[in-house]
Amino acid sequence: MMQYDDNQLINRILDGAVQEYSILINRHKDLAFTLAYRLLSNREDAEETVQDAFVKAYRNLKGFRQDSKFSTWFFRIVYNTAISKKRSRKSTFQWIDELPFVKESPDRSSEEEDMMAERGSMLDRALQRLSEDERVLITLFYINESTVEEIHGITGLSKSNIKVKLFRARKKLQDLVELMAQRVYI
Repeated sequence: MMQYDDNQLINRILDGAVQEYSILINRHKDLAFTLAYRLLSNREDAEETVQDAFVKAYRNLKGFRQDSKFSTWFFRIVYNTAISKKRSRKSTFQWIDELPFVKESPDRSSEEEDMMAERGSMLDRALQRLSEDERVLITLFYINESTVEEIHGITGLSKSNIKVKLFRARKKLQDLVELMAQRVYI
């Protein structure tokens, strides 16, 4: 089967191969969920937000200008949908579900798996203590490997503001993880 890039897929979808939208969904669903979860801190709300964002993207696919990356355009939709959901949400409780940060590897021993799971859990707890903007920036920059330009397109923040906030978020995250590690090993 031929491997199409996002823009080729979009052209095929617009030409009538609507079933190929599932390929775009599969490519972008994990990061979309991570981004929504970082903003909403609730698994169910994040899943609903991602579904809504995929529907919005599909309905507006004809309006997508292919001079930028589909992922940037789509993650902007996810970001805006999550922000809207957050504003409309009446309750302020948080679920303490863990995201699978660390993929299991068959080469690791049980002890190594436990240590990696603890590190992933610690990192996730530290991320939850960051502000909404900081979580989003860390997720986009490090997990999605988005450029500052792409993050600007998604969040609307200025490039210099992104750089400053990323610097501060990295430092804050590092301090939080170090503090948590000290508590674990004391």
